[in-house]
Amino acid sequence: QEPFVADEYIERLAWRTPGGGSRGGEAFDPKRLLEEFVNHIQELQVMDERIQRKVEKLEQQCQKEAKEFAKKVQELQKSNQVAFQHFQELDEHISYVATKVCHLGDQLEGVNTPRQRAVEAQKLMKYFNEFLDGELKSDVFTNSEKIKEAADIIQKLHLIAQELPFDRFSEVKSKIASKYHDLECQLIQEFTSAQRRGEISRMREVAAVLLHFKGYSHCVDVYIKQCQEGAFLRNDVFEDAAILCQRVNKQVGEIFSNPETVLAKLIQNIFEVKLQGYVKDQLEEHRKSDAEQYLKNLYDLYTRTTNLSSKLMEFNLGTDKQTFLSKLIKSIFISYLENYIEVEIGYLKSRSAMILQRYYDSKNHQKRSIGTGGIQDLKERLRQRTNLPLGPSIDTHGETFLSQEVVVNLLQETKQAFERCHRLSDPSDLPKNAFRIFSMLVDFLCTEHIDYALETGLAGIPSSDSKNANLYFLDVVHQANTIFHLFDKQFNDHLMPLISSSPKLSECLQKKKDIIEQMEVKLDMGIDRTLNCMIGQMKHILAAEQKKTDFKPEDENNVLIQYTNACVKVCGYVRKQVEKIRNSMDGKNVDTVLMELGVRFHRLIYEHLQQYSYSCMGGMLAICDVAEYRKCAKDFKIALVLQLFDTLHALCNLLVVAPDNLKQVCSGEQLANLDKNILHSFVQLRVDYRSARLARHFS
Repeated sequence: QEPFVADEYIERLAWRTPGGGSRGGEAFDPKRLLEEFVNHIQELQVMDERIQRKVEKLEQQCQKEAKEFAKKVQELQKSNQVAFQHFQELDEHISYVATKVCHLGDQLEGVNTPRQRAVEAQKLMKYFNEFLDGELKSDVFTNSEKIKEAADIIQKLHLIAQELPFDRFSEVKSKIASKYHDLECQLIQEFTSAQRRGEISRMREVAAVLLHFKGYSHCVDVYIKQCQEGAFLRNDVFEDAAILCQRVNKQVGEIFSNPETVLAKLIQNIFEVKLQGYVKDQLEEHRKSDAEQYLKNLYDLYTRTTNLSSKLMEFNLGTDKQTFLSKLIKSIFISYLENYIEVEIGYLKSRSAMILQRYYDSKNHQKRSIGTGGIQDLKERLRQRTNLPLGPSIDTHGETFLSQEVVVNLLQETKQAFERCHRLSDPSDLPKNAFRIFSMLVDFLCTEHIDYALETGLAGIPSSDSKNANLYFLDVVHQANTIFHLFDKQFNDHLMPLISSSPKLSECLQKKKDIIEQMEVKLDMGIDRTLNCMIGQMKHILAAEQKKTDFKPEDENNVLIQYTNACVKVCGYVRKQVEKIRNSMDGKNVDTVLMELGVRFHRLIYEHLQQYSYSCMGGMLAICDVAEYRKCAKDFKIALVLQLFDTLHALCNLLVVAPDNLKQVCSGEQLANLDKNILHSFVQLRVDYRSARLARHFS
C-alpha cells in the first residue's frame, strides 16, 4: 500500500516476530528473527512471481484488444469515405435541380411581370375613365372600408395626371387632385381618431398608406401635437419632457417606418416651443432687474437642459444626435450666453463691493484712499528701502480690518461664478473668462481687503520709541495668513481645472505670485517694524527699572534679591511676545521671526550691560539676570539665540572671576573664539579694573 517505506515495513515485521523487538534484551532471539526474515522473503518472491504472471497476461490481452480496435477504426474510415462520396453526388444533383428551378422561375417571372403590369394598367385606365366621365362607380371609391385600396389607386392616378397636358386634361386633373386631397384628409382624420382611441395597429396601417402622400408630414405633426396634450401639467417641464420622450420612444417604432425622424421632430418641437418659452419666461423677468437671480436661473436652466439632453442621447435620433441636440440647446440659450461673462463680471464686481462696504460700515470705518502713482509711489519705494514710517501713525484701536466672514463670502461668490463659468462658457472662451473672474477676486479680496488692511496695519504701527505701545500688526499677520490659505485652496480647487491646459495657466500663476510677493513685502516690513517696537518697549522697561546701584550696591554683604526688577519685567514682556508670535504665524515663519527677535533681544541686553560698572556682588547679580534672560531665550526654541545667551552668560563670568583666573576663563570653550576686544570690553566694566593687578593679569 502507498505510501510504502521499506524501513518502517521491516521495523513492523521485527516487532511482530516473538523475540525480535527487544533490541538486545533478554528476550531477544536473533535466530528466530533471521528465520522469520527468510520465510518472509520467500513469501514476497512467490507473491512477486504471481503478480508478474498477472501483468504479462494483462499486457497480452491489451495488445489483442488494440489490434481489434485498430481494425474496427479502419473499417469505419472506409464506410465514412463511401458515405462522403455519396453525399458529394447528392449535393451535385441538388445543385443541378436548383439551377433548373431558378431558370424556370426567371422564365415564369419574365412572362408574369408584363402580364401583371398590363392588368394593373388596365385597372388604372378603367378608374381614369370614371374620372373622365365624372361619375365614380367602382366599389373601391364608394366603400369607406376600402379606403386603403382607394388611396393606393388615387396616389398612382395623381402621379399619372402630373404627366398629362393641362389644356386637354385640366378637368380630370382637377377631379383627381380633389379626390387625392379628400382621401388624404380622411386618412389623417382616421389616424387622429385611432390615436385618441389608442389603436396602435390602425395608426400603423394609416401611417403606412400616408407615407406616399404629400400630407405624411402633416400626419407626423398631428401625432406630435396629440402626444403633448396633457403631458406638461406639472411644474417641472424638464421632467415632463423626459417622461414624454420615454413613452413616445417605446411607441413610435410600432407606428412609423422612420421612428428616429419622428422622435427627433418631437424633441425639436419640445425644445423650440415648450422649453424655449419656459426659459424666456424665467430669464426675462430678472434679466435687467436682478442680476443675481438671473445668473442663478440661467445656470439652473442650462444645467437642467443639458441633463435632459444627456437622457435623450439614449434614444435613436439618427446619425449625429450629439450635434442635433447641441444645436437645439444653442438655439434656446445663444442670446443669453453671448453676453453671459459681462453680466457675471458686472454682478461679481457690484456684489463684492457691497460685501466690503457693508463690512466697513459695520465698523463705522471710512476707507482711506491708499492711492497710486506720484508721491505715493515715492513713499512706497522709500519705505521699502528704509523701513521708516512715512506719514502720521493711525490708531486702529486694535482693529485689523480683516474679516474671515467677508473673505468666505467673497470666495463663495467667486466659487459660484467659477461653476457658472465652467457650465455656461464656450470651451474656447473658458480659460479667458475664468481669468477675468480670478482677476476680480484678486482686486477685491487681495487688493481692496487684504492689502488695505496691511496698509492700515502698517500705518497703525507706532514708532519704536513710543511708550506702552499696543502692537496689533501680528493679529493682521495671523488673519492674513489664514486668508492666504483659503485663497490658495480656491485657486487650486476651482480655478486650476478650468485653465490647466491653456496658456492662461502661466498668466494666472504669475498674477498669483506677484500679489503674494507684494503682500509678503508688506508683511515683512510690518513684522520688522513690530520687532523694532518690541525692542523699543524693552528699552523703556530697562531705562525705567534698571538702576546703577543694582550692579554696584552700597552694602555688598546685604543683597537679598536673586535678579533685578528690570530683568523680571523684560522677561515677562518677552514671553508674552513669543507666545503672540507663535499664535500669529505657522511653519518656518515662526522660527524666522523668533530668530530675528532673539538676535535683537540679545543685542539689546548686550549693549544694556555695557552701560554699567560692576562690583563683585553686582557682577553676581548681572550673572543671575543673564541666566534669567537665557531661561527666557529657551522659550524661543532657536539654537542660535540660546547660543548667543550662553556666550553672554560666559562673558558675565568675567565680571566676578578672580584676577588670577582671567586668562584661564578667557581661553575656555565658550570664549576662546571671541574677539579679544569684546573680552576686554567686559573686563573693563569691573570696578577693580584700574587696579594694577587686574590690568596686569589681563594684558
